[in-house]
Amino acid sequence: MALNATVEAVTQRVIERSASRRRRYLDLIDAYDATKPARVKIAEANRAHGAAGCAVQDKIESLGGNWPSIGIVTAYNDMLSAHAPYEHYPAIIRKAAREVGAIAQVAGGVPAMCDGVTQGFEGMELSLFSRDVIALSTAVSLSHATFDAALLLGICDKIVPGLLIGALRFPWLPAIFVPGGPMPSGLPNREKAARRQLFAEGKIGRAELLQAEAESYHAPGTCTFYGTANSNQMMMEVMGLHLPGAAFVSPNTPLRDALTIAATQRAAKITGLGDEYRPIGRVVDEKAIVNAMVGLMATGGSTNHFIHLPAIALAAGIEINWDDFAELSHTTPLLARIYPNGSADVNHFHDAGGMAFLTRELLDAGLLHGDVTTVGGEGLAAYAQEPVLDGETLVWRDAPVASADEHVLRGARAPFAADGGLRLLSGGLGRACVKVSAVADDKRIIEAPALVFDSQADVQAAFKRGELDRDCIIVVRGQGTACERHAGASQTYAAYGGASGSRLPRRVGDGRTDVWREW
Repeated sequence: MALNATVEAVTQRVIERSASRRRRYLDLIDAYDATKPARVKIAEANRAHGAAGCAVQDKIESLGGNWPSIGIVTAYNDMLSAHAPYEHYPAIIRKAAREVGAIAQVAGGVPAMCDGVTQGFEGMELSLFSRDVIALSTAVSLSHATFDAALLLGICDKIVPGLLIGALRFPWLPAIFVPGGPMPSGLPNREKAARRQLFAEGKIGRAELLQAEAESYHAPGTCTFYGTANSNQMMMEVMGLHLPGAAFVSPNTPLRDALTIAATQRAAKITGLGDEYRPIGRVVDEKAIVNAMVGLMATGGSTNHFIHLPAIALAAGIEINWDDFAELSHTTPLLARIYPNGSADVNHFHDAGGMAFLTRELLDAGLLHGDVTTVGGEGLAAYAQEPVLDGETLVWRDAPVASADEHVLRGARAPFAADGGLRLLSGGLGRACVKVSAVADDKRIIEAPALVFDSQADVQAAFKRGELDRDCIIVVRGQGTACERHAGASQTYAAYGGASGSRLPRRVGDGRTDVWREW
């Protein structure tokens, strides 16, 4: 199928807009000699420090500089269900690396906070800032200049964008995201919503509400609703940064372990020491960024990526803006309904055909760029396959011809809606994005007074006073990005511009208005 004209036009506009910045970024790859192991380029004392804590065989190979070296950056903690499965990944990865003549070391850890825990409390104010800390932590982890590739272990809201922004500062390194997968389905979403409604009406108490929530969020793995975490996983696949079909395989299963092993061994194979070199700076190009935007529209993904994706793109020398999102939304059909867009969860989506079916449908409709560099194969067509175990051997098979459940996943010829699940709104208050796929048709036009607040604490106080028990539109000021043209630029300059020698944005103003200029 020929590429959709709108997708082609947006991509070309992004390429032209980004040309100068992108060229400076790619110069970093061209200036790096990836054909020699990274650690042989540093002094002997430095190399000895880097190998001192290794197992005997790894130490021998590290000091000798013969095997490729893989750096692991992990968001493991056992307070968050999504990241708890990562506890045992380093041991699996080190063993898998040795089997193919490579070494792997945990290069560093990054914090991982959860909006689901902090929402409504002061900790939530650190949420977006945590992305910057994660990006910086990733850059620090990879700064030892001893690695030939990286494995990035992270899933949730700010963690994946932060890991990716940090890794993109080392564009010559191949990098693969290694997901953990969603927890098994718990209390059905309709029942969970019903119990929340009963609590709001005062018909059940806190103990009953807590029981319902615990039945929903009940096991290791990612939360199963389609929020930012699972939108991250979708984007990493359509950007070619996962192995095909890795996103939604449950943790602690033989298939999940097989995919982790395969990701490790694939990372060893795509270093500059072999003949399949795939640096992250060339995987994440203008076409991959457009593919991510299309994927968000086709699935009704998280509105948070109106902030994160421009920042990710900028870290790779690519400039996108909200107009690009809006134009792609008008041409991309909605193919999935996953809670809160519907009652199904990501496990139901996966069982219906999942990412392989979705990718195949979008490719066939000309809505995705197929001619991209990926970590998993030649072009994006490899991602129209799903992983399975044939005995103990991991293999990939073609996506199913038809969806197994058209209430959850549909083909491009019979979508849930003709346009995308996210929409750009403009008005007297400014510009905003909304997840229209989660809004009933009869509730898409709302007329009510605007109540303006300066913080979420002020909103909560007004709620407790009963001031919000009426039709109103709540506006909280100062919660958006500081700059729209380079959305997220203030969060990414340290990881990208600060160390690469490119220009940094600076803020100037007359006390009434602020604008962005470059040094």
